[in-house]
Amino acid sequence: MKLWGGRFSQGPEEVMKQFNDSFRFDQRLYAADIAGSQAYAQALYMAGYLLEEEKENILSGLAQIKGEFDAGEFVSRPEDEDIHTAVERRLFELIGPAAGKLHTGRSRNDQVAVDLRLYVMAEIDHMLAQLGQVQTALVDKAEAHLDVLMPGFTHLQPAQPVLFSHWLMSYFWMLARDKARLQDARTRTAVSPLGSGALAGNPFGVDRTQMAEALGMPAISMNSLDAVSDRDFVAEALFAFSMIAVHISRLAEDLILFSNPALKFVEIGEGYATGSSLMPQKRNPDSMELARGKSGRVIAALVNLLVVLKGLPSTYNKDLQEDKEALFDSIDNLSLTLSVVAGVVASLQVFPENMAAQLDEGMLATDLADYLVRKGMPFREAHHKVGEVIRYAEIHGVTLSKVPLAAFQAVSPLFKEDVYHTFDFMQAVSKKDSVGGTALSAVKEQIAAAKEMVA
Repeated sequence: MKLWGGRFSQGPEEVMKQFNDSFRFDQRLYAADIAGSQAYAQALYMAGYLLEEEKENILSGLAQIKGEFDAGEFVSRPEDEDIHTAVERRLFELIGPAAGKLHTGRSRNDQVAVDLRLYVMAEIDHMLAQLGQVQTALVDKAEAHLDVLMPGFTHLQPAQPVLFSHWLMSYFWMLARDKARLQDARTRTAVSPLGSGALAGNPFGVDRTQMAEALGMPAISMNSLDAVSDRDFVAEALFAFSMIAVHISRLAEDLILFSNPALKFVEIGEGYATGSSLMPQKRNPDSMELARGKSGRVIAALVNLLVVLKGLPSTYNKDLQEDKEALFDSIDNLSLTLSVVAGVVASLQVFPENMAAQLDEGMLATDLADYLVRKGMPFREAHHKVGEVIRYAEIHGVTLSKVPLAAFQAVSPLFKEDVYHTFDFMQAVSKKDSVGGTALSAVKEQIAAAKEMVA
């Protein structure tokens, strides 16, 4: 049974069916499709186009179909072109001709638009929960290792000492921005196009606001031409997913580096590592390598959709069927990745002694410059003076704390005996106590704010 076959004398060629039909992938929209149909049946009844018995039969039939899908017992037919056709065909089988009234004034154009919006809303909610799980793992790990020192890097070069907990929390705030983007995208997704028809609107007086409220959408679209073709919300969701994937990829890269035996700042739990088929000693961070690799699929999904959208004329075009498979793939892979990442972070074994072994007094060069600034020297001059001290240490093969006071004072008379107090890594960290800094007090403030945010 085709929803559109009346003016055709024959069905599509088999190759056209394979090319055109989408049930194989859009069947995952079944819950959203049925919810939209239930809301529309109620609206048709309120508008006087369904008898109460017809409405009840439609609602009970749709509920039974949802139960079949939920239980994995729905039996598809070769003629099921898409999820909409499949549901309507099954409804005919269950309740008879009354099923034919459900499509009154409704097109698959506004039907699929509302289905996809409902689906994206639900997936955003799920993704928000998963991000919260990763954030909780980061906070828990940070709290368990509050005062562990590690080298901070820029350009992958040793830069300044920081707290390991501060490094962990840096990813918390990346994911916090991701959650804000998703929440913002959800607001624009929760706009109901139902009642827009194929493109021109609905002639049967259905209450669009009531339908939207029944579907959990606080707003309705204001232009039917735009409503059936708008996929901005999918692009926004995919952009938010892509940013999550980028941040997870960066975390993965850090953990791959930090778990390398040459550093061994951390070790990934055995449940999230793999071995080598040839080298018995290997412990590979494959979980994080896959997380890094899968970011490409998520980003590709966004690019795929933008390319589909960029040349479309007004209203609905069949190209828009290509909005789903890449979206579904992106959601599936990112959701699985987030579950793995939460486990990886929770499983991390931390080695403070290895981090401490990588601390170098050269990382305190800026603190030496700050010492001179506190003595009244302009920072740019102080930067230059400390460079001279570093050159002296390199030439004489000594660490900064072993540079004689006379050598310090030859560079600047502002250096006094107390200059040697500068060579304390924890003290250097503790001085960075402004909001957002790496001092223990500042990290505790971050964690308190983070806990409140997650809660």
